Amino acid sequence: MIPPKQNADFVCAMEDVLEVYHRPYDPQRPVVCFDEASKQLIKETRVPIPAAPGRPETTDYEYERNGTANMFMMFEPLAGQRHVKVTERRTALDYAHVIRELVDVHYATVEKVVLVQDNLNTHKPASLYEAFPPEEARRICRQAGNPLHTQTRQLVEHS
Repeated sequence: MIPPKQNADFVCAMEDVLEVYHRPYDPQRPVVCFDEASKQLIKETRVPIPAAPGRPETTDYEYERNGTANMFMMFEPLAGQRHVKVTERRTALDYAHVIRELVDVHYATVEKVVLVQDNLNTHKPASLYEAFPPEEARRICRQAGNPLHTQTRQLVEHS
């Protein structure tokens, strides 16, 4: 159901994405969903008390903040495959390197990757050009496509 306050751009973008999701499986043009999440890293501050007869293990809720990490998730639902890349940050350069890994390592033998991702400010071809020489950035764009910018999702597909 389309939320009532959304506009024509939202509807158009969502229909594009839904159309891609309804395609039959093509191993040479896999549909790959891409997203990322920052996670807080924590460290226990106290040693748990081990279980004993008649008593379960006891763990204190106190923890120490131990930084953050970013997880890039690449998921191909129709093949049941997923790849996760953990990085220290979530920058345009990190994004570019993960997209290159996607096309050169995980999908090196396919014709094209159909990439579905949200419209985060780093999810754009310019991030590839920031990270790599123009020839390399163009090569990756050709393999993963060029984004169609939308309000709700970016659909990256190369015909």
